[in-house]
Amino acid sequence: MIAFTDKSDYELVMAVVDGQQHAFDELLQRYKNLVYSVVLRMVNDREDANDQAQEIFIKLYKNLEKYRPDYKFSTWVIKIATNHVIDFRRRTKNEVLVSHLEDTDHEQSEFAPSPEEAYIAKEQTRQLAEMLQELPEMYRIPIVLYHQQGLSYQEISEIVNEPMSKVKNRIFRARKLLKENLTMKGEASYGV
Repeated sequence: MIAFTDKSDYELVMAVVDGQQHAFDELLQRYKNLVYSVVLRMVNDREDANDQAQEIFIKLYKNLEKYRPDYKFSTWVIKIATNHVIDFRRRTKNEVLVSHLEDTDHEQSEFAPSPEEAYIAKEQTRQLAEMLQELPEMYRIPIVLYHQQGLSYQEISEIVNEPMSKVKNRIFRARKLLKENLTMKGEASYGV
């Protein structure tokens, strides 16, 4: 059996297209966690995420000859995964549920939080997750890909097939909507 671990993604793709099926195993090993992570954040159900990830890899396998090395393979994989989940949601009409969004503006304290601070942070995280679910898909997908997957604006632009300026604008607006909603919920819970 040929060792594929030292091959580039494109070399592996070409090997699979040439009939070397074991090369796909290496691609699967490299990208299974990424695909599962993206899918899980979009459907928030482990069983659905497993099922959809398997379907995505079947789709990837069937479409490998369409891959072009002009794009990073990981970006191409995420685009297929994201589009697949969007199609899945349209078919099943399920709401997208996502995990909490890491607050990148929050500075870490040198000291452990008090129980009260820990409770407040946990409650804000829960509220933020709920608010993410309420965001329109056009805002939710870019902000999740940016903050949770760590993708660049350019990569997100390629995935959602929108200009980079539009991606930046949607992430900015999503942050603004989330901040406004958090502020309103905070005021409501304290009777302000």
